[in-house]
Amino acid sequence: MRNVIIIGLLLLSVSAIWAQSEPAIKLDQLAEIGAGNSYITFPTDIGNLEPLWFEGNVKPNFMIRQSKNARLMGVLTPQIIIRMYQEASYPVRTPSYIPHISVYYRLYGEESNSLTLRGKIGHHSNGQDEAFYLPDGSINRKSGNFATNYFELGLFKTRYSRFFNAHQIIQSSFEVHPKGWMMGEIDDNYGRYRWKIALNIFKLYDNETKPQDKAPFSVKSELTWLFGKLDNVDNVNLDRLIAKLTLYYHPSFFEEIGFFVQLYHGRDYYNIYFDHDLNVVRFGIMTEKLSF
Repeated sequence: MRNVIIIGLLLLSVSAIWAQSEPAIKLDQLAEIGAGNSYITFPTDIGNLEPLWFEGNVKPNFMIRQSKNARLMGVLTPQIIIRMYQEASYPVRTPSYIPHISVYYRLYGEESNSLTLRGKIGHHSNGQDEAFYLPDGSINRKSGNFATNYFELGLFKTRYSRFFNAHQIIQSSFEVHPKGWMMGEIDDNYGRYRWKIALNIFKLYDNETKPQDKAPFSVKSELTWLFGKLDNVDNVNLDRLIAKLTLYYHPSFFEEIGFFVQLYHGRDYYNIYFDHDLNVVRFGIMTEKLSF
């Protein structure tokens, strides 16, 4: 599965060579793409993820700006991820609380060929306060404390792809978890430095005047490389790679939601489960104001 994901992401990246000028992508639209989407998965995962009834990602965005044409904008996002396990009484254990605030500044570009800078400060915890380790030395998954804080700096390059007849955004950013901002128990096994790249391919549409322009399919590919101490993993090792490919279908009978399938390889993003290595195919429904 790892090879399938990596090959798919590389093929998508080739599209960057086809480009032409089109109307600009608004800053609030760019921010929503950068923040990601809310979703709920179905209990049909294929892979090594523990059996779930669902995983839910709630990700509202609160825009802070002077006007719709402003080059500078802040975004407050109180993100929460929960997993309901297929166990007795359907437990929801250690939700991920990931509030973050981002600042976007468009450096140049009135057309779709633009460059935007983003700065971000975030927090990730699980709302627990007991010891990280159990007496036998294993990690306390059910009630152990997990917390880290981070900052991220990145760029968004927008362009129009003739090959896909759609907009595309290429993202690149670097995320840092300073040593004093995180729990000492996870310092040597979390990957404090993270380089991220992503390719979004979507079609802008006006839901009121041109609903027929809504693209039925869209795609997003993401790669993350973990730097720093990572248990006993060598500095050059594919175990440091996180790869995600999301394919999205928006049926005409729904206004703002659609179905997605996602291939995921790499370390788990769910708080205290961070040292799990996942290889999974997932299905679910996703909200989208843009068809990217």
